[in-house]
Amino acid sequence: MRQEVGGQGQELDRAVREFNRREWFECHETLEELWIGASGERRDFYQGFLQLAVALHHWRNGNFKGALILLRGGCGLLSRVADVLEGVDVAGLIVAAGLLEAELAVLGEERMAEVPERLIFKAHRHSS
Repeated sequence: MRQEVGGQGQELDRAVREFNRREWFECHETLEELWIGASGERRDFYQGFLQLAVALHHWRNGNFKGALILLRGGCGLLSRVADVLEGVDVAGLIVAAGLLEAELAVLGEERMAEVPERLIFKAHRHSS
């Protein structure tokens, strides 16, 4: 069963929807509100998820170094938490972000826009 405080569940649902609609900057803003008030595992989770959103935002805007740094950082933070937290498939996010990071590293800055569409991942949240 998911444990959530107040409206955090609704805000996380909103963040997942924004992430999946490729509204990565907006997702970052939503997650930042959750991250600020969190501690422990939840804090790492929100910050890691937030960093993946910003990484994708950087990728879309052509910021190669920013995308790579935040993909790595986000995965590092998410690797500290449970495989599924608050219904979010954290393990799946880590795998998907790792695949994108590896592809970006192969393509390099000049070809970063050639990332295959299938590697632009979504977040999955399941109800309890």
